[in-house]
Amino acid sequence: MKATRLRAAGLAVALLGALVAGTPASAAESDTATDSTATTCVTDPAVPKRQFRAMWIASVTNIDWPTKASWTAPDQIAKQKAEYLAWLDLAQKLNHNAVVVQVRPTADAFWPSEVEPWSEYLTGVRGQDPGWDPLAFLVEESHKRNLEFHAWMNPYRVSMPAPGGAGADISKLAPNHPVRQHPDWVFAYPPAGVAGSRLYYNPGVPEVREFVQTAMMDAVKRYDVDGVHFDDYFYPYPSGTYQYPDDPTFAQYNRGFTDKADWRRDNINLLIQEMNAKIKSVKPWVKFGVSPFGIWRNKSADPNGSDTTGSQSYDIISADTRKWVKEEWIDYIVPQLYWYIGQYPAADYARLVPWWAETVRGTNVQLYIGQADYKSGDPAYGSFWMNPQELSNHLTLNRSYPEVLGNVHFSAVQVRANRLGATDIYAAEHYSRPALVPTMSQLPAKPLLPPVVTRAERQDDGVRLSWRQPADGQGPFGEATAYAIYRFDGVGLADRCDFADASHLVATVRGTDGDVQSWVDTTATAGAHTYYVTALDRVWNEGPVSPPRFVH
Repeated sequence: MKATRLRAAGLAVALLGALVAGTPASAAESDTATDSTATTCVTDPAVPKRQFRAMWIASVTNIDWPTKASWTAPDQIAKQKAEYLAWLDLAQKLNHNAVVVQVRPTADAFWPSEVEPWSEYLTGVRGQDPGWDPLAFLVEESHKRNLEFHAWMNPYRVSMPAPGGAGADISKLAPNHPVRQHPDWVFAYPPAGVAGSRLYYNPGVPEVREFVQTAMMDAVKRYDVDGVHFDDYFYPYPSGTYQYPDDPTFAQYNRGFTDKADWRRDNINLLIQEMNAKIKSVKPWVKFGVSPFGIWRNKSADPNGSDTTGSQSYDIISADTRKWVKEEWIDYIVPQLYWYIGQYPAADYARLVPWWAETVRGTNVQLYIGQADYKSGDPAYGSFWMNPQELSNHLTLNRSYPEVLGNVHFSAVQVRANRLGATDIYAAEHYSRPALVPTMSQLPAKPLLPPVVTRAERQDDGVRLSWRQPADGQGPFGEATAYAIYRFDGVGLADRCDFADASHLVATVRGTDGDVQSWVDTTATAGAHTYYVTALDRVWNEGPVSPPRFVH
């Protein structure tokens, strides 16, 4: 006992309480999560116990956060903090469990980076110190709400088109921008002087690949992020007939490739593979995910492709997304399936979901679907998107494919806009209860002990629960990062199947410093209730349920 440094008294109370109170079978039969036996239970598909739910919060051109209006606010920092907290309020209202926040939009940073300039989207001035550390605030406040924080970064984009951005003009970048010292690291595409021209880091230059990884890893090392997230920008999307100006790069760094298209794909493969390895070598629990364009290849071009005819990420942006899944270089993938369900042969949502489900099947890569909230209620995108049920129908279709483990909505302002009431509809039909983030078996974990609920009492604002966590992170046991709270009407013992979906899950809460944890159930009604609490580690593995606690 001394060798494991257990808190003997707390452990004894926990185990004795479990025996006396009749712990539900899921805890008595196993020291794993309460949903370990869910396969034998009948569950309600409308209230899954585990489902990744998030929205993208975009900073490039101030799409979502911070607003341009914040730049001229009397207290810019307070204004930007308040704006972000409002997004977290919305996430909680919708029972989301994660946020995906863009913190490196154009080879810049939302933190005091050691190698890159401050982002212009914080102050309106490239390279200007905003006077605070936004990333530290974003992570801390997200975790207070028990929301996973995924740091969304764009690897290669250096500038946005003029007049709003620097365009192809290096002299308009921040004074301390690395490109000023290494102009050979970038190319303009489309060419300078053409509308829409902007700068990109050249993916074919080995020093560039190393540099962008170093820049992004700076945030991973210094901040408590839960994930690193790339979007769909690798090589630039083609513009007209203009070609990438990378012939000299290919000649110098071809690594024996004779086909330039294969070489470009390998450049991106190396980025993905190496980034994952670097993340895991520093923080093995940090997830790495990519949100690619929704079509890998069409079946007409490759027998492994989807039944579609649209643009192919494999060919147009050199992103071999299927390979990343099969090689398990990423932990999750969020294809942007921004199309409707219906007769749309180029890219029918109902054809692409099963293709992606089949692609991840048998791998450790989780599948979430990118949803086009921005199209809902906008007549410019056609009549299908004028159907208030369209997005909810997407989530209903997803239920037919067990590989689909969640959704990410683009983007926050569109979620909040709630055009046609579409957000309200899918939230009511699919996000009516909280949900735990899906676990990943490839991430490190230790067994958790059940909490000991020490008090449950009614007060003016609801029912206050208090509990302790025995042997928290000591000896062979894992550390509780958060807790799941279950409530049942009446007094009685729950069956293991009562924990198999989220029907009785009322909240997940972040752990706080100190031995005693507490939470107030403000939604508790009059009458008797039975509560159970479970511990969650930082990657959402769930320990056994506590002994029950009753309140009248």
